[in-house]
Amino acid sequence: MLRPSYNAYVKPVLGAGIDLPAQKAHISGKQSLPGDSGFMGFQIISLTDAATERVREIMTSHEESAGIRIGVKNGGCAGMEYTVDLVSEPDPKDDKVEVDGGAVFIAPQAVLFLLGTEMDYEVTKLRTGFVFNNPNQTSACGCGESVTLVPAVPPADMSPREPA
Repeated sequence: MLRPSYNAYVKPVLGAGIDLPAQKAHISGKQSLPGDSGFMGFQIISLTDAATERVREIMTSHEESAGIRIGVKNGGCAGMEYTVDLVSEPDPKDDKVEVDGGAVFIAPQAVLFLLGTEMDYEVTKLRTGFVFNNPNQTSACGCGESVTLVPAVPPADMSPREPA
């Protein structure tokens, strides 16, 4: 079943930043985790050039940080909210997307909700912040601060198999 794609804004992380183009772009991040290449071989999240540039700016202004962590939590009128936090010490359970000049960590409990998501960064007259174009998002509240997410279901051929 195909679901409509929705955008959800996240409040600005660490200030409004500079005016960056909010263009869609190629994947500029690479999935990496010791001994793994993401969730069952899939890249969990991709970043646009604008999101990559914003992550780089955050890392430059907070050199003590290892990157930012993306997650989800219960809240808002639609049921869930995206979270974006600075990472001082990475959790070994986090998935990691390396980008030029920074890193984006994915909280383990958010993986199935974020699988296939494109992370963008937009600056408009009314809002500035990360935007998540998520195929697992089924609806959003009117202001766009909270969303309804369903976990991704891996294809049947990706399920663990019993030894023969």
